Amino acid sequence: MAEKKPEFVISDRRRFGTEGELRSDSPATEEKPPATPTPQPPPAPQAVPPPTEKAAAPQPPQAAPAAPAAPGQEEELPPPPTAEEQHEQDQAYKASGKKIDEMIAAAGRGPTGPMEMTFERVVESFYMSALIQMGALRQEGETPRVDIIGARQTIDSLTVLQEKTKGNLTDREKTLLQNVLFELRMAWIEITNAVATSGPKPGAPPPINKK
Repeated sequence: MAEKKPEFVISDRRRFGTEGELRSDSPATEEKPPATPTPQPPPAPQAVPPPTEKAAAPQPPQAAPAAPAAPGQEEELPPPPTAEEQHEQDQAYKASGKKIDEMIAAAGRGPTGPMEMTFERVVESFYMSALIQMGALRQEGETPRVDIIGARQTIDSLTVLQEKTKGNLTDREKTLLQNVLFELRMAWIEITNAVATSGPKPGAPPPINKK
């Protein structure tokens, strides 16, 4: 029995002939609608960088502290108190002084009357201070302590006082100041000469202690 061969059907699916014409028996092709773009997912939000610290606002330049006065220049002084402030302070000072005078008088340790300061007493105060600094005044049995530099400053203070009060002193005040300055300067010269004489001479060998 002969086998039955399968039948094959060959169909020509070409749309154009050999001359390039369109074949009438070519199967119609369905026009496909234009493909719609596939919606893309929205872009992921970018990470926002953390806020950086704001730079501090520039501060206005501060006034530089007043420079110290250069050598030879006077230092600027603050403004003086008003006349009213000076008057109130003067009255309060006198009231406090009066209370102290009453306390001293009640204790019997001082003069019964107020100690009014005068120019003569100012000069005498400087005079006594200089004598103590030069060791001329001391308590009995006490070793004298000489402050030669302090004594010179006290004498120089009296000299400044003399220069600043020219033409404004009575004859008595002027004579007192001249006598005090003369006496203190002579005493100071004697002390400095004694110190210079007792000191070691330049180039002299140190003393040798004999056993």
